[in-house]
Formats: sequence, C-alpha cells, structure tokens
Amino acid sequence: MSHVIVRQTVKHGTSELFSMTDSFRGRQRERERERETDTESERGEQTCPECNSDRLVHSEGELVCDDCGLVVDESNIDRGPEWRAFNHSERQSKSRVGAPTTKTMHDKGLTTTIDWQNKDAYGRSLSSEKRSQMHRLRKWQERIRTKDAGERNLQFALSEMDRMASALGVPDSVREVASVIYRRALNEDLIRGRSIEGVATSALYAACRQEGIPRSLDEVAEVSRVSQKEIGRTYRYVSQELGLELKPVDPKQFVPRFASELELSKEVQSKANEIIDVSAEKGLLSGKSPTGFAAAAIYAASLLCNEKKTQREVADVAQVTEVTIRNRYQEQIEAMGL
Repeated sequence: MSHVIVRQTVKHGTSELFSMTDSFRGRQRERERERETDTESERGEQTCPECNSDRLVHSEGELVCDDCGLVVDESNIDRGPEWRAFNHSERQSKSRVGAPTTKTMHDKGLTTTIDWQNKDAYGRSLSSEKRSQMHRLRKWQERIRTKDAGERNLQFALSEMDRMASALGVPDSVREVASVIYRRALNEDLIRGRSIEGVATSALYAACRQEGIPRSLDEVAEVSRVSQKEIGRTYRYVSQELGLELKPVDPKQFVPRFASELELSKEVQSKANEIIDVSAEKGLLSGKSPTGFAAAAIYAASLLCNEKKTQREVADVAQVTEVTIRNRYQEQIEAMGL
C-alpha cells in the first residue's frame, strides 16, 4: 500500500511540474510575441530625424534614409557574408555553401560528389593505393545515387533533356520548367506505355512554348532520338492530361533569330513584324506554320528594304521549303496591298 501511495504522489508531483513548465513556456512565448510586435511597430513608425522621410532602407547592416542619405541606425545585424567579392571567380572561391537545389537533377542536387582529381586537401598527389581506393569510392557513389529503376529512368530522362537543351541553346529556366513538367507526368503515370525519350522531348518542347522561347517541332526533332510524329503525339497527350495552357506560337518570336542568322538590319525586322500583324488581322495566320509565315515575312521585308535575300537562303535558316515561302509570300503581299 505504501508503494502505491508513493507512486501516486510522484505521479501527482510530476504532473504539477509539467503543468508549471508549460505555463512558464506559454508566458515566455507571449513575451517574445509582444517584443516582436513592439519592434515591428517601432520600425513602421520610424522616420528620418533629418528630413522626416519614412523611406528607410537596410544596407550592409545600417538603416539609411533613401532621400537624404543619413545613417539612422548602424547597430543592425548584417545577415550577409562577412567577405566581399568583386567578380565571379572571387565569389566562387570564397563561398562556403553549395549550389542551390534544382529540379534538373534526379536528387535535386542534394548529393555528395567525389572529385575526379587524385589530390588531397593540400594539393599533393595521392599514392597508388589511395587512388585505387578513391576509384572504388567514386564507382559505388555513382551506383548508390539511384536506389531503384524509377530513379534510374528519371536520371536518364533528365540527362537526355539536358543534352537536347544544350544542343538547342535554350536557357536554364527552360530546363527547370521541362524537368517540372516531366516530373508531373511521372507522378500522373503518363509515361507508362510510352518511351522515356519521347516524353522527355515533348516536355522540353512544351517548356520552350511555355517560356516563349521559339523552337519549332522540326528543330526539337533534329536533336532528339525519336521521330517528329511521336514527339507531336506525346506532346498533345501530355499537355492535355496535365492541363498545360499553351498559346499558339507567334511567328514574330522567330523573326529576331532568323534575321540575326541572315544578318539583316533592325529595319527589316520591324517591317517583317508589320507584315505579320497585318496578315494576322486578315485571318491569314490560321492553320499556317509559324516558321514558314515568319520566313515569308522576312523575305518580303528584305525585298522592300533593299536588303535582298534569296528564297533558298531564308528557307535554309527557317528549315522550310521554298514552295512554302512562295505561297506565304504571295498571300502576305496581297494582304499588304502591294
């Protein structure tokens, strides 16, 4: 009986101790909230004592008036790095953090990489025994980065998209969007029954259209390992299933690139854009290839601006046939009333 009474007393004392601790923590949190609220209100009401302006900005640990330049407070905490760098190489050498996470890698960049150089931290060469050991470590590191077949397929698809994006010369933002689209298709189980290369290529083409980077289906098919027909079919299926809201391609997006490759002036580009606008207002753009329409407009503008280019030259740059340029050219000339 005495043991039971002691145990109950201990339990009762422990519960009281826990309740006292919880109440103490609750009061401490309330004080911190009140302190933060007072600090925010003080910052919101703070003005410059020199010009009474409320445009105060934080710059390198100081609170500075944006109107007169007076340093109002210099005791703020600077949350930036303690070092200074004036170019990219200095920034890279002094930085002690890794690269940001990215969707273009199957593990989002959160992995360990063993350097290929057989040198230690002091730059000295490793012994033959250490070199063979590092070779084995690199090999196993590559193997354990992917735990199953799904991750291996994702790694292959992302590397394939990176290869095609480099060949097309598209920026990193397009690669990120393409990786997100492919991951969405993978989560929705849209890859089952289709080739990985086909879905990866269609995701890259959709990303180019979504980001406003003009790349035609023919250009994407040239750097891909699948046919243009399969790319188009997979692209339509993926965009419909994922609900991608993609606008029709504007031929004016191709004008700067085509004109640059043909070494034409800004005047020709402006004239070509004017021809496209007038033709589109009269309904001639519907059902036509945007690359062929842009190529015909550039050909017509080069003739009007006395910077003549042959149909063969324009067709080679735009990757269309001369017949397409002639047909679109006749329609555009009639629309312009020339």
